[in-house]
Amino acid sequence: MNMKSRLLGMAFAASDVLLELDGESVTFAIGAGPVPGVDPGAAWSGQPLESFLGDASRARVMSAVRALSPGVRSAPVDVEILTGDGRARKAVLRAFLLPDLAPFVSCAVAWQGVAYQAVAPQTEPLLDARGLLKRLSGLLGTGAVPNPPGLSVDFVEIPGLDALDDDAHRNAAQRIEACLQSASLNGASAAKLAPDRFALMRNSTDVVDLTVEIRALGAAEGLDLSAQASRADIGAVEAAVAVRTLRLALSECLKDGVTAGDRFAERLRRTVENADRFRGIVRTRDFTLAWQPIVSLDTRLVHHFEALSRFGGAHQAPTGPIAMAEELGLIEDFDLAVAEKAVSQMRKPGFGLVKAAINVSGVSLGDDRYVEGLLRMTAAAPEVRKRLMVEVTETASVPDLPAANRRLQALREADIRVCLDDYGVGAASLDYLRQLSVDLLKLDGVFAREHQADPKVQALASHLLNLCQELKIQTVAEMIETEEQAAAMKALGVDFGQGWLFGRPAETPVVAAPVTNRRRGEVVGWG
Repeated sequence: MNMKSRLLGMAFAASDVLLELDGESVTFAIGAGPVPGVDPGAAWSGQPLESFLGDASRARVMSAVRALSPGVRSAPVDVEILTGDGRARKAVLRAFLLPDLAPFVSCAVAWQGVAYQAVAPQTEPLLDARGLLKRLSGLLGTGAVPNPPGLSVDFVEIPGLDALDDDAHRNAAQRIEACLQSASLNGASAAKLAPDRFALMRNSTDVVDLTVEIRALGAAEGLDLSAQASRADIGAVEAAVAVRTLRLALSECLKDGVTAGDRFAERLRRTVENADRFRGIVRTRDFTLAWQPIVSLDTRLVHHFEALSRFGGAHQAPTGPIAMAEELGLIEDFDLAVAEKAVSQMRKPGFGLVKAAINVSGVSLGDDRYVEGLLRMTAAAPEVRKRLMVEVTETASVPDLPAANRRLQALREADIRVCLDDYGVGAASLDYLRQLSVDLLKLDGVFAREHQADPKVQALASHLLNLCQELKIQTVAEMIETEEQAAAMKALGVDFGQGWLFGRPAETPVVAAPVTNRRRGEVVGWG
């Protein structure tokens, strides 16, 4: 092949570099290389074309070359050309199969600017929906979130993508997935929810229109692709709260089988509104406490009361809002607000020697703030400390049990007792009992409800009560509604009972036990 023909190919290409391929190897190269002073002819001739293409470029370029037929010019392909020093330079490559040069392929390379960059690693595969949730959780642990946050989730739907033939689908999908992954937060927060539906977490300041990019990528493969995209933004709140909010909304949508962007956006909007409403309740202390008695199963005398938080009325337990607050990291402020309100009421005239238990989420034991706040608000009232107990709920896991135990022991040393609540419903229950030193253990209501009918519950309860007696931990059975249940728990060796049989939650402590020579509500000791 003479030089004239080759130069004709280069002129037709109007490029910075002309490559000639025999199969997939470079047989000829001329022009301005990626680095000034480097002759591409000497550096590339005789080498496989793939050897100087970046990982993300290889499949796209080789696909374009293999698809050529005589007289056909490929669509432009964005590539990274390796410079040999650990860097790469961006370029656009076009491939031609000129009739008088066949079967040799001419490739024109046009440099895109003069910037160099570190060689991009091979694009990570897209996550699935559960993987995206896990990645969101991982961001909380690493702190790898934008600051200021301004996070969003983009949903992208590409109708017909899953109906393409194998080769076209594979090439187009590979390019689209690489594009979405690159656009996602930290280049690793995109997920494939369905063959034609994707979701990615992005910085909301990124306004690049993904639908335009997807159409261009399809055109590069000779495909006419359309795309639809919708975005759900999270407000500029604390970064960790933003990530948790996205995770909660996405988790709820996946649980309900929702993968459409508009419905997710609505779910996210409601989650944000509920979170803002909850913050307002905590800030204004717009909740009440209802007091439910816990009685001795031997004497039926009141031992202490549990202070139960109520939103919007005495009968509306905040189960849903509490779970949301735990998930979004808002529970610590609420737990301190509950403690503040309970301590304040315990110091008022009329409460006498009433003892009270207040709930604290396991999440709030993840750092020192809750314990330090509780000790600070009771520092001037040592008599209140002696009448106070905290119940550690197991609705959310304690992140570090040894550290949490150190914090709980600080409370016990200050005469504040500790109870482990709802024992028996969580997978971590045995670890909790082993690693947390507590004074009381409250059995989940399943023991009272099902003890008489289920032999397995009977066996489990018996072993648990024996263990508590050996560890010198007192026990409370909750949700007792009948005398039969109360008798069964007493026969089992449970110390105290709680439930509607003994009294419902009320605005002020109401002693439902029989009148004796003790004053109503008086408690002379925790034992």
